[in-house]
Amino acid sequence: MRLRSSGLLLVLALCSSVALAQTPPAANPPAAPAAPTAQATPPATPQPAPQAQSTPGPAPTEPQTPTAPQGPAPAQPAPTSPAPATPVGPAPAQQAGRTTLFPNPSDPTGVEEGVLVSKPAAVLNGISTWDEAFTNLKDAFAKIEGELRKAGIAPTGRPVTIFVDTDDNGFKYEAMVPIAQAPEGKTELTPEIKFGKTPEGKSFRFVHKDAYDEIDGTYETITAYLDIKEIVAKDAFIEEYVSDFTDSQDTNFEVNIYVQPKE
Repeated sequence: MRLRSSGLLLVLALCSSVALAQTPPAANPPAAPAAPTAQATPPATPQPAPQAQSTPGPAPTEPQTPTAPQGPAPAQPAPTSPAPATPVGPAPAQQAGRTTLFPNPSDPTGVEEGVLVSKPAAVLNGISTWDEAFTNLKDAFAKIEGELRKAGIAPTGRPVTIFVDTDDNGFKYEAMVPIAQAPEGKTELTPEIKFGKTPEGKSFRFVHKDAYDEIDGTYETITAYLDIKEIVAKDAFIEEYVSDFTDSQDTNFEVNIYVQPKE
């Protein structure tokens, strides 16, 4: 994590097969005529009898034909079972219905420019070392959201951290959770958690999607971008956590990083 702080300081400073043997069938026809000639003379009288039995023979076979189509009929309702699978997909996305500071979805392949609109938030100040950053921030947001639940206040945005001061050893931060509005007449949620606002103004959004422990690489990319564009950034930078805090080694962890240029 120390690389991130040094990188930040640089920002601030620089800104089929063939069938054979068909001859045997020719040998079979001569054998066939020999058999009927031997049997043709004795059964002159029995021949009418089999003819009478042959007529009822087709009769049982005809009713069997309608029974065959009845088998596939129950197989048609089977496609109805996969149908409920479609509504299940959107459900989890609706449960995590918190907006980000930039309302449009993030783009991990590029840089986005926009304007942040300030929102009410519950804010907790703290200090941390870089090695304990993930754990301390996770605990800070858990504390804020726990107190919001007790007060019956629902979060409306993703957790945000403002790094207000950094050095090689650690950083000072403001951990905040956006809400719809603060209770009227109140300036604090608890003596430790105050009501404030998220940052506002022109910003560049970069996306980090990898383990949080690997975020220094993203900051190096940001430093290079700002240097090429000759952009001088403000002293503080902002992280917004699109993913929930689970494990610092989670390679699907997504963070929006906002850098605000000096005007």
